This record gives sequence, structure tokens and C-alpha cells, in this order.
Amino acid sequence: MPTFLSRMLLFSPVSYTILIATGEHMIQIIGTKKCKETSKALRACKERSFCFQFVDLSQRELSIGEWNAIFSATEPESLIDTSSPFYIKNGYTFREFSIREELVEHPQLLKTPILRNKGKVCVGFNLDTLSEWGQA
Repeated sequence: MPTFLSRMLLFSPVSYTILIATGEHMIQIIGTKKCKETSKALRACKERSFCFQFVDLSQRELSIGEWNAIFSATEPESLIDTSSPFYIKNGYTFREFSIREELVEHPQLLKTPILRNKGKVCVGFNLDTLSEWGQA
């Protein structure tokens, strides 16, 4: 197989997902393009040439498998952004609700970015974690 085919770039315009087709594990960055912290994570991966996949929550929803992987790796309470305008506007401070159900129905409640790699999850931008995962 020619070397240029062993490492080719795949682009899906529907989900704005960038995949580099190699045998390496890939970092998944979940967030929105408008989020500054998500932009930092994307920039860090590009500058360091890490293999990554960007999931834009404004373009597509997470699958059930992705939600299950996130919930099994971290506490759902740590995923909620209590300072988000959506959280405040809809009165979640004074409500009793199932965190998992609300996060699935309203991903606007998520702290972003959510970084995933090999069954591990990191909530928020953390350059040390990102560098560790990218070099592994």
C-alpha cells in the first residue's frame, strides 16, 4: 500500500469531524465552535499534530454509546455547567431533575470541552492531560 494512503485525511461535512486514518488512538473533543475553551483544545491538538475528532454539539447529538461512555467514566454532576445561561434561564438551580436525562435532552447544560480518549474523560480544557493523551 502506498504511504500516502496509509495516512489519509477524512472529512465529513455533516458533523464537521476530522479523522486521521491511522492505527493510533484518537482524542475526541466534544463542544461547540463558539466555546473559547473548546477552541483552545482544538488549537492545541492542531499545533501538536495530535490525532483528534471534533464533535460539534450544534451540528449533531451524541450517540447513546458516547453518552454511556462519558457517564461511566465520570460523575454526571461534574458535567453540568451551573454558570451557563441555559441553566440559569431555565431555573435548574431550583429544580429537582435527573442529571443524565437533562444532559441528553439539553446538551447546552454541558461544560465544554469534554475530552475523551481510551475510556477516559476530562471535563474542561486541560493542556497537560491533552498532551499526555496525544503522545501516548
